[in-house]
Amino acid sequence: MTKKSVAIIILVLLLIMGGIYGFTQFPVNDESRAGVLVKFGQPGVLFKTYEGEINQIGLGQDAKVGLVNNLWDFSVRDKEVADQLQTLVGKNVNLHYKQINHSFFWEGKTNYFVYKVEEVK
Repeated sequence: MTKKSVAIIILVLLLIMGGIYGFTQFPVNDESRAGVLVKFGQPGVLFKTYEGEINQIGLGQDAKVGLVNNLWDFSVRDKEVADQLQTLVGKNVNLHYKQINHSFFWEGKTNYFVYKVEEVK
């Protein structure tokens, strides 16, 4: 193999990897959800990600078991947002988030990434 063919192969691989990353990180939705912040923390051994869960306002219904909790899991990338969420556990919050196609294991456990938090009084 010549240097030129190796360079072309590397360039093609980089373009493919960039395309895959771009596709997975493209925001599908930009919405908000409200509820009581049930838990928030930073689990993980090698890759510590910020993860949380809210119980959305109101309860869903299941014909077999009656009323059930309506829990929603989310991830956070921004440390400032994570610090704010740490102080709001047990309180009503409105979370603004972006949904992406796929998250990588070092980013978070969900495809929903909260970027703004408001306490609901």
